[in-house]
Amino acid sequence: MNITLAAVGKAKPGAERELFASYVARLPWRVDVKEIEIKKEMAVDVRRAREGEALLAAVPDGARIVALDERGRAEGSEAFAKRLGAWRDDGVRGVAFLIGGADGLDEALRKRADLVLSFGALTWPHMLVRALLAEQLYRAHTILTGHPYHRA
Repeated sequence: MNITLAAVGKAKPGAERELFASYVARLPWRVDVKEIEIKKEMAVDVRRAREGEALLAAVPDGARIVALDERGRAEGSEAFAKRLGAWRDDGVRGVAFLIGGADGLDEALRKRADLVLSFGALTWPHMLVRALLAEQLYRAHTILTGHPYHRA
C-alpha cells in the first residue's frame, strides 16, 4: 500500500521531522510527503478553501482520503489497523492523509474524505501530527503482521 501525506506547511529541521522520519523508515509502505503552501495574505475562509483544493489535488487517483481533524472520529490503534488492513485486502492501492493549516480544514474537503480522523480532543501542532501519524502507521503495520510492538 502506498501512503501519501499531504500537509499544509513545510517541515523544518528538528525533533518532529526526525521522529517522523524514524517511523517512516520502519514502514514497508512507500510514503510520499506533499507539502502545500498557500499565501496567508487572504481571508481565512478563502485561504482554507484554497488549502483544501490543493490538498485534494495532491491525492493520487483511487486513494482513500483520510482527513485529520480534531472534530473527526477517534479510533483506537487496533481499529485503525483493522481499517487499513481491510482497505489493503479490498485492493486499495493508496491512502492519502490530509493535514490542514492552522485554521483547520475546509468543509468541502471534510465531506470528500472517506474518513475524518481525530487524534483526540486536544489541539496538536501540525508538525507533531505528522510524527503521531507515522507512529500510528507503524503501529498498524505491526498489529497487522503480529509483531510484538503493540502490546494491548
